[in-house]
Amino acid sequence: MATYAATSPYYVTPVTQFYLDPMVNRAIPKESDDIVFVINNTYQYRPDLLAYDLYNSGALWWVFYQRNPNTLVAPPLDFKIDTRIYVPKLDTLKAVLGF
Repeated sequence: MATYAATSPYYVTPVTQFYLDPMVNRAIPKESDDIVFVINNTYQYRPDLLAYDLYNSGALWWVFYQRNPNTLVAPPLDFKIDTRIYVPKLDTLKAVLGF
């Protein structure tokens, strides 16, 4: 059976012998110290670049979608200029995701 890293969006999704079950979303809690970030030209359509710049890992791009489910729904096409999103701090992610 496959296992996924703690930073993977599939970490809590059950895996059977032959397939990955439907994805179980990982909750990224709202915190009072979340940063409000306005997507600029550098990051348009590139949540992986923002994740790399903030968290040193492009693999954490999915965090923005889990934290902003009403704003971001179609990765990466809705990661557009002037979209306001909430960005969790790295310490919050480490505590929630366990890495």
